[in-house]
Amino acid sequence: MPSTTSETTQPRPSAGPTAQRTTARRDTPGAAGTASRGYAKGRAKRDEILEAATGLFGEVGYHSASLREISSRVGISHPGLLHHFPTKEVLLQAVLEHRDAVDFALLEADFAQGLDYFEALVRVVERNASRPGIVELFCILSAEATAPDHPAHDYFQRRYDGVLLRCRQELAQRAATGRLRPGVDVASTARAVVALMDGLQVQFLLERNGPRPPVDMAAGLRSYLSLILPDASAGSTEPVVEPADGGDASR
Repeated sequence: MPSTTSETTQPRPSAGPTAQRTTARRDTPGAAGTASRGYAKGRAKRDEILEAATGLFGEVGYHSASLREISSRVGISHPGLLHHFPTKEVLLQAVLEHRDAVDFALLEADFAQGLDYFEALVRVVERNASRPGIVELFCILSAEATAPDHPAHDYFQRRYDGVLLRCRQELAQRAATGRLRPGVDVASTARAVVALMDGLQVQFLLERNGPRPPVDMAAGLRSYLSLILPDASAGSTEPVVEPADGGDASR
């Protein structure tokens, strides 16, 4: 942010000694350091609120979550939370934007390492397996947001539209270069990929603390991709190991 002290560096003739002393204090490095520390502290508290909101939205959904519960988890007053996020809708939007920013940065890093789109999708699923809270958040909110009056309805609609468009484009490019199995319909297969990822997330959440082995979402996605992509390496960041008992490879 540009400094606002430049206009007061030279005091007006009628300002007097007091104004000059005030100006000097305002221009000192110590004052700038204090402001910087205050900004960093505020930013840290804002991030803490976002993490608490992410957890609560994932546990009980948007409608059942309360700002007072979030403020209690963070250890600030309700008015203190409203200073950062004046409404629950604003907080929800910030939570979704924050998660998108984190995920986008990780995806770009995958592309920078040379992974293609479907390999990167598998990597996304692998990461999600280590953060069930984020999986829970999106499962609950996306289900709630099917209602047209939900504040995240437009967000999830745009998100699905964007994912489907990118998946169709990647499949079409593979078809044009002979790297898609013959007879695979691009539009319906793109929807199938997205539906599979969503369905695996639900199964993952349902069985994460159950008696059976956890659902291996990445293995399930790799298995499907191997049916539509002829090159063995596509969509696979590691070999699929079949269970010794012949069971479901996605478990």
